[in-house]
Amino acid sequence: MLELLLCATLTILPDYLYRRYRQGKRIGHEITLYSVWYELRFGIVACLMLTVSLITMIFYFHPSTTSATLYYRTVPIMTEVNGRVAEVHVDVSADVKQGELIFRLDSAKQEASLLTAKRKVAEVDAAMLAAQADVMKAEGQLQEAKGSLQQAQDELDTKSELQKRNPGIVPQRDIEKLGVAVAGRQGALDAATASKQSATTRLSALLPAEKASAEAALAEAQVDLDKTFIRAGVDGRVEQFGLRPGDIVTPNMRTAGVLIPEGAGRRALMAGFGQIEAQVMKVGMVAEATCISKPWVVIPMVVTNVQDYIAAGQFRGGRTTD
Repeated sequence: MLELLLCATLTILPDYLYRRYRQGKRIGHEITLYSVWYELRFGIVACLMLTVSLITMIFYFHPSTTSATLYYRTVPIMTEVNGRVAEVHVDVSADVKQGELIFRLDSAKQEASLLTAKRKVAEVDAAMLAAQADVMKAEGQLQEAKGSLQQAQDELDTKSELQKRNPGIVPQRDIEKLGVAVAGRQGALDAATASKQSATTRLSALLPAEKASAEAALAEAQVDLDKTFIRAGVDGRVEQFGLRPGDIVTPNMRTAGVLIPEGAGRRALMAGFGQIEAQVMKVGMVAEATCISKPWVVIPMVVTNVQDYIAAGQFRGGRTTD
């Protein structure tokens, strides 16, 4: 309407003034309701053409849209495990800081698992001490077997040398017994060596692996216990938090509430424009926004980024173009 009035001032009004004062035609006499088109046809046509051009220019150089999305991110307060609420540390609506405890689930099962994992680590540590004693014991047995073998070997060598120097002085049966004894003590030495190697391998490889597994189980149990403590991930405000001790919380069916981060919805708007209007959008242009929740309030803004390769509504998800 304002555009029409402005254009009429520049077209119809001069045409009427020309008819009235130059040609002497008066309204109600020469210019009537039936002759107004004929008398003011130049002004009316010019007014319509100028109005359409003005409106087109305004819409092109001053694009507007109702397709705007507010960056208003909320964080649902959820748990990673099922459980019953044991403690609640915030009210229905309250400000929270990052890392602040919101509520805690019943953690009896997780605490028992953590205690079991700690006992397993202590058990492996005790087994490592016992393995060290076994290594020392195997070393003693190895030294004993070496001494016994050396003694039997020396006795065999002595009697064999006497038999060579003076045949018949040593019974052959004794030499054979000493040979058998040497072979038996050699086997005992091999068994002691294997026993020491087994104890050393258990101490250096098997038990450290068991301890690493026990420590991993301990860390896993600690993580499971930490999951029962629900903390705020960011600074913000908790809303719609109606959880109370005794309630059951599940990650798939029920959320505990909503956490609204600080500054949510106060930074930017994402607006979509048509293919023609999008051509004039430039970074740094002044913009204005209005919201139905705030009547008679104009929010000043500025264009910070322009996506100039896809106009709003030009493409849809899963759609191909030629």
